[in-house]
Amino acid sequence: MFTLALFGVVTGFVSGFFGIGGGTVLVPLLLLASYDMKSAVAISIMQMVFSSIYGSFLNSKKNRDILKDGIIIGFGGFCGGLLSGFIVPNIDEIYLKYTFLAVVIFSIYKVSLSKADIVEGVKEHNRVLLFIIGFFIGTIAMSIGVGGSVLLTPILAGYMYYNLKDASSLGLFFVIFSSIAGFISLSLNDHMLYSDGFTVGLFSLFGVYFGIKIKNLTHIGSYKYLILGLYIIILVSLLNNIFF
Repeated sequence: MFTLALFGVVTGFVSGFFGIGGGTVLVPLLLLASYDMKSAVAISIMQMVFSSIYGSFLNSKKNRDILKDGIIIGFGGFCGGLLSGFIVPNIDEIYLKYTFLAVVIFSIYKVSLSKADIVEGVKEHNRVLLFIIGFFIGTIAMSIGVGGSVLLTPILAGYMYYNLKDASSLGLFFVIFSSIAGFISLSLNDHMLYSDGFTVGLFSLFGVYFGIKIKNLTHIGSYKYLILGLYIIILVSLLNNIFF
């Protein structure tokens, strides 16, 4: 109980500060705590429902405009996330881990190339394209126990002219849709761990609050390097779990 509560606070803080669902941190932690990959995915998805809703509520107080595209991307993520309940039971665990690894490596590459602060402003984008992006990210993310923002944030910053802080806020908003879809899908297929997921999710709310507070006080140039640092830590942890 204490371990799961601690995982929840840590994951919530990271979720609020970096605008991620928290799965990229929580899944490796649960693997180190001797959970198998599929159980870790289930707990992670339930936690994301808690942290993404509360975190997006706090973010919306500061900037409502960035959520316009979020509804479309989020709906795509919801539709894609519904497939996770069929993918997780039917794909070998090692392939899920390798997919997770590829997502983290891609994210490091894109964030390292992106500019932290974009001065041109957000441009309009095709709504069908936004839905498709959300759909594929939602499908992949929910199958490996992450909310999708770890992949979406680099895309928004690298291709769609969002600065990193706005991209992270939109990424966390996206997680609401994908995580609820993943929760429904895994529940219908009897793969959800309700008790452990609720404990982690409840305690994550405390971390989310302070994570967002500190994010708003952090210089955006420093924020980019902190995101890169997080992704590198996740990469090292995952490599250790897979190969050692």
